[in-house]
Amino acid sequence: MTANQKILENFERHFWLARSMARAIGVNLSDAMAEHRLTSEDYAAMVATCRAGGCHEACQRWLAAQSGPRPDGAPEYCPLRDVLADLM
Repeated sequence: MTANQKILENFERHFWLARSMARAIGVNLSDAMAEHRLTSEDYAAMVATCRAGGCHEACQRWLAAQSGPRPDGAPEYCPLRDVLADLM
């Protein structure tokens, strides 16, 4: 695997983690963008924040344990907790 492939794989993991965390708490990021509550720059910053958080394994476990929307928000250790709460 090349360095570029590793970077892309890492980006994709955190893109989907951010999207999945949002969905798990009832936030649709596509709708937020369409409603101009979230810009593409904001979305990119969310993915970068997720990548830097270092909690992807804990987030994956938390997401796997969810059976429906969690209106109480993302777990406290999620670096996107506040921005996702603002989008709720």
